[in-house]
Amino acid sequence: MKTLIITWEQYQDQEVIYPYYRAQEEGEVALFANKLGRVHGILGAFVTATHEISLLQDEKIASDYLERFDLLILPGGVKAMEKLRQDRWVTKFIASWDQKGKIIASTCSGAQLLISAEIVKGRDVSAYIGMEIDVKNAGARYVNEPCVEDKNLVSSPHYDHMSIWLSTAIRRAKEFQG
Repeated sequence: MKTLIITWEQYQDQEVIYPYYRAQEEGEVALFANKLGRVHGILGAFVTATHEISLLQDEKIASDYLERFDLLILPGGVKAMEKLRQDRWVTKFIASWDQKGKIIASTCSGAQLLISAEIVKGRDVSAYIGMEIDVKNAGARYVNEPCVEDKNLVSSPHYDHMSIWLSTAIRRAKEFQG
């Protein structure tokens, strides 16, 4: 299985570190961030970004990742999400991923990317409790449960639920692969 994670400096450490290493147990992981190399979370932990987000501006490259990868992970970190949600290439990529019906795993403030990609209308979505009104204003139903599945979206409100959220997303991505 091939997993793609999109984040930015100042991410929520637990929400990138755990999925990053857990996804490696399943296969290849591409970590996209605002820069190559060490990218630090708000608590100081780091992961090594293998790809710059700016690559998604190239439609050929974005299309290649869209075809070759199985699972898209959108971790939280409010500072990171505020930067990412302003990048139209990121939100376009997420919308394209959704159109393919491929699994998107979003936790905590990662829901901001789902909202900015305009893919939540009419769907059940979980997010950090402080984003309940944002989810509702985007036309989705806010569900405060550890793991919420709606079509290809697998969402969770908090890193307290990382295990059930990520295991569900991995299982669903494997099912989608066939």
